[in-house]
Amino acid sequence: MTYEQLVVLNAIVTEGTFRGAADKLNKSQSAVSHMLKKLESEIDIVLLSREEYRPYLTDRGEVFYRHAMRVMHQMRQLNSVAKSLSAQQEAEVFFVVAATYPVKQLLNVIGSIATDYPTTHIRLSSESMGGPVEKLLKDEADIIIATMDGVPADQVEAIPFGKVTIIPVAHPEFEAAQTTQLKTIQEMQGYTQIIMSGTSSSAFEQSRDLLPGGLRWTVSDFETKKEILLARMGWGGIPTHMIKDELESGKLVPLNIEGYPTRHSKLFQIRNRNKEIGIVGQAIWDKLKLLSADTYDQRST
Repeated sequence: MTYEQLVVLNAIVTEGTFRGAADKLNKSQSAVSHMLKKLESEIDIVLLSREEYRPYLTDRGEVFYRHAMRVMHQMRQLNSVAKSLSAQQEAEVFFVVAATYPVKQLLNVIGSIATDYPTTHIRLSSESMGGPVEKLLKDEADIIIATMDGVPADQVEAIPFGKVTIIPVAHPEFEAAQTTQLKTIQEMQGYTQIIMSGTSSSAFEQSRDLLPGGLRWTVSDFETKKEILLARMGWGGIPTHMIKDELESGKLVPLNIEGYPTRHSKLFQIRNRNKEIGIVGQAIWDKLKLLSADTYDQRST
């Protein structure tokens, strides 16, 4: 039994056909079929039934496959360790963070990495909506901190990292903020909603908390959005850690809007499971794992 045979088995199961597995692995269909037959012969178990158009795992195959996936994961981890031990310091590591996350929480991590690996260029970028995911899947980022929206779970390693709370707010003198009563969608359609533009292409476009049929202005960053809200020119959702002072002073107040509840976004540290990890990238990953999700007040995130 070889690791490559397990890779072939996994490809057939995930792709659903021998042809799909062959395309994914850049092998001929006959080679994929031969490797599976050889594996079944070596372990004396029929793993896949070929009675229907799409092969499916037999009962014994299901049990074997579950254990095989654990072995493959352990092999990838061992391979990463081996590569890290023998790797040279990378010239550059690209780290992308969702625009909703407080970057200042990461400065100690980045600072210590810069001290330990002074010849590596650390690129830190803040991206919105589907931006972080697009950078990762296009192999333009080594590590991202983002939600799992649109992320293919089988292609990445993801670890829970923290939470961000987003609420709709406006200036207290903004007409829609005059009362705390629930505002219907129809009532809010006459007020301008300030929204963030995404930094991804249309293929990875995401949209959240958009009021249907309402007036909208689009901005590129939360700081601009906050200034517009403070100027009483609209309303919109902002992470609470970015407006903590304004909420405490009353310069901004929460809105009670139908279909626009407080949103608690779960963030993960994510990397491509199949991408080769360098020594600096691994160091950043490990330091992020040690960074507690409770390093900041959950009410203000």
